[in-house]
Amino acid sequence: MATKIRLKRLGKIRAPYYRIVVADSRTKRDGRAIEEIGKYHPTEEPSLIEITSERAQYWLGVGAQPTEQVLALLKVTGDWQKFKGLPGAEGTLRTKQKPSAESVAEAVAAAAADAEKSKAKASEAKAAKAAAAAADATPEADAPAEEQA
Repeated sequence: MATKIRLKRLGKIRAPYYRIVVADSRTKRDGRAIEEIGKYHPTEEPSLIEITSERAQYWLGVGAQPTEQVLALLKVTGDWQKFKGLPGAEGTLRTKQKPSAESVAEAVAAAAADAEKSKAKASEAKAAKAAAAAADATPEADAPAEEQA
């Protein structure tokens, strides 16, 4: 059986993401796959590329042919260079920088402080408005009634 390593499209219109699958070369693009060996999300910045290196090496070793798109992804992750015995097996994959726990904690604390400040300002404004309304209402009640002649 001739097998191919190719992309299986998932997602919505204009929001694609792909699974990297091993499938018989005669099946449909999104048809039944023999095995799923990775993910590719091109819309993220930087693009998410996850390939199970061990399984990719196995399938390349038994003769599965990657499509052009998958070949480019395998070169980025370094799996193609590892399979061919070329230098650069570490690949050029860039990963998204995860924020450190300290910076996340600082951001949460700053957001909480801002929320407290806005609550305090709102309550002060409400109290001032209530005091002004009470001050306006008091003179009418305390004012002496005009005598009619």
